[in-house]
Amino acid sequence: MAGVNKVIIVGNLGRDPEARSMPSGDRMVTFSVATSETWKDKQSGERREKTEWHNIVIFNTHLAKVAENYLKKGSKVYLEGSLQTRKYTNRDGQEVRTTEIVLQNFRGELQMLDSRGEGGGYSGGSGGGQSNYASSTPSAGSAPAKDYDVDDEVPF
Repeated sequence: MAGVNKVIIVGNLGRDPEARSMPSGDRMVTFSVATSETWKDKQSGERREKTEWHNIVIFNTHLAKVAENYLKKGSKVYLEGSLQTRKYTNRDGQEVRTTEIVLQNFRGELQMLDSRGEGGGYSGGSGGGQSNYASSTPSAGSAPAKDYDVDDEVPF
């Protein structure tokens, strides 16, 4: 039986992206994203909010470059990736398990949702709107993802 492991989130970066080089020479980028939901408490009538923090790891070279160059704390992003849990030993010698949203090569998507010139978005040029700078999911029968023109506007 086949399974599906796909996560889609829209949120804001909680910290600036951190880029590192792997032994292979490829770059990986990590950051955290906050997603929030709000509701009205039925008993008290007060507005409530719950924030979840998600650890993001990008191994896709093109998406890592976009994240490293254009994202910063507060940037609003749309991300598609897969959940991965890993185990490691921390500095205190304790085993720690962590679950991350991972954007691998040829899988995953990153869209910057800030208007140009706003927090974390593309800072050059003028005009507003959403920008889809990178997608690493090729359509069936299409060529691998290419660099997108940063002046393209998404029509919604």
